[in-house]
Amino acid sequence: MTSRPAAAQRLRDLARLRRVRDRIDRDYAQPLDVEALARGVHMSAGHLSREFRLAYGESPYGYLMTRRIERAMALLRRGDLSVTEVCFAVGCSSLGSFSTRFTELVGVPPSVYRSRAARTTAGMPSCVVKQVTRPSRNREAPVSEARLV
Repeated sequence: MTSRPAAAQRLRDLARLRRVRDRIDRDYAQPLDVEALARGVHMSAGHLSREFRLAYGESPYGYLMTRRIERAMALLRRGDLSVTEVCFAVGCSSLGSFSTRFTELVGVPPSVYRSRAARTTAGMPSCVVKQVTRPSRNREAPVSEARLV
């Protein structure tokens, strides 16, 4: 059985974790790191990472990258920005890392996604498109096996 002070501390920790998650959601395009996020809620980086993973099923960095990729998908569907412009618009500083992470979460490289997106989501309301195309770290795209020729 949990004591009242321990339960009260757990509630305070959950409130701080929600503030971290809200900050990531709001400032995903800004340079964010776990150290800065932890300082903002008066936790150590290690404690924040452990507690965030327990509460949300992924690390703060993983959550940040999922938000960035989700926003990148929306920008790529619009079709008016290049992959490089989208990469920097969502807060990534390396096109290679962005492309790798995008491919891991979505299953196709950003350039392929951009070219297919208009056809795939044509006629769908944007709220439906957002829901059905939302990337999730817990449902990462399967890695395709290399084919020998």
